[in-house]
Amino acid sequence: MTPHDLAHALEAVELALDFDHPADARLSAFFRHHPKLGGRERAFIAEAVYGVLRHLRGLQAVAAPATPRRLLLAWLARHGGINLRQFEGLVKDDELAWLKTVKAADLSNQPEAVRLELPDWLYQRLQPRHGEHLPELAAALSRPAPLDLRVNTQKMSRDAVLKMFAAEGLAAAPTPYSPLGIRMRGKPALQKHPLFLEGGVEVQDEGSQLLGLLLAPRRGEMVCDFCAGAGGKTLLLGALMANSGRLYAYDVSEKRLANLKPRLARSGLSNVHPQLIAHERDPKIKRLAGKFDRVLVDAPCSGLGTLRRNPDLKWRQSPESVAELTAKQAAILESAARLTKAGGRLVYATCSLLEEENEAIVQAFLAAHPDYALIPMREALAAQNIALEMDDYLRLDPALHDTDGFFAAVLERRT
Repeated sequence: MTPHDLAHALEAVELALDFDHPADARLSAFFRHHPKLGGRERAFIAEAVYGVLRHLRGLQAVAAPATPRRLLLAWLARHGGINLRQFEGLVKDDELAWLKTVKAADLSNQPEAVRLELPDWLYQRLQPRHGEHLPELAAALSRPAPLDLRVNTQKMSRDAVLKMFAAEGLAAAPTPYSPLGIRMRGKPALQKHPLFLEGGVEVQDEGSQLLGLLLAPRRGEMVCDFCAGAGGKTLLLGALMANSGRLYAYDVSEKRLANLKPRLARSGLSNVHPQLIAHERDPKIKRLAGKFDRVLVDAPCSGLGTLRRNPDLKWRQSPESVAELTAKQAAILESAARLTKAGGRLVYATCSLLEEENEAIVQAFLAAHPDYALIPMREALAAQNIALEMDDYLRLDPALHDTDGFFAAVLERRT
């Protein structure tokens, strides 16, 4: 660790801690403004930023008054693998003495929310449901996520990709639940790997892959990805359809749909039709009412199931922002449901851990729509040969399943 490393990391941490923008966007902008930073320096800075965000609650307790510099130094000493000798010459003598107390500080007398690195409001939502499992869940949410890939079966088989990686000395294994997934050991840079550049693999969490498999689209069908975003699930659905039929990718963000275009070109799919919509009641949607065999609603949500990747979300979200999201989720599901034909399938999904964004939305929808019925998740999973024990809903738990925290419900339109 050099003085420059410390100075750059502090600058990046200060940017991330304003919480006005996503941490990954702040970090990307920081690296654009410092193009001469090498790979080692970038890795150190990124690890420091995300480390402070993951452990912010505990660091605030031991580093009060919690200035960005004190938070960074405390993270380096407690979690960053820096021993006290390495701080010599980089910090003042009084800071070095303070770091000795920080390194030895005990959080056992702190409230459980502090020990679990959760804001009070989120702890209060999760504790009643998870009880004694919550410490395990919180610990999993504070660990970095593994790197998962999805094989594009239009181009490669999973076995062929695994053999190729093995020949190159890249450690990888099949994911336990998705038949299309590969989990890499470590975080190899694959952006310039021929398999990635040629569309043979895409980066996609195993849990996200399962959502596409639950929609179970078939060749020749009309399928809709209602909140397509940058299109990770869209590409999966297109491959599951064997590049046949028509797959509409709706989104309200022109920028997100623009990000889909290069991925779509790499994938080799020709059955995907990206569509920009103004809102969930756009006239384009009305014209296609009752036309779709399958509709996926991966609804905008708090993202609290993705804290392994986006630890800033636990500090950027609030009860008020969640309440706004639940109103939006109900409206989106209502609108998307009009697209499904009789006998068609509708999958509602989020990457949230909160009941009000998940079961509550689905139950309210079913109460208002007697023409829809819930397909128990155990049946939907068994039909896809996915070895997961679930009841009515998919509830993926980062501690139990080593995926992001996804929720899904499979609905069928009966009339």
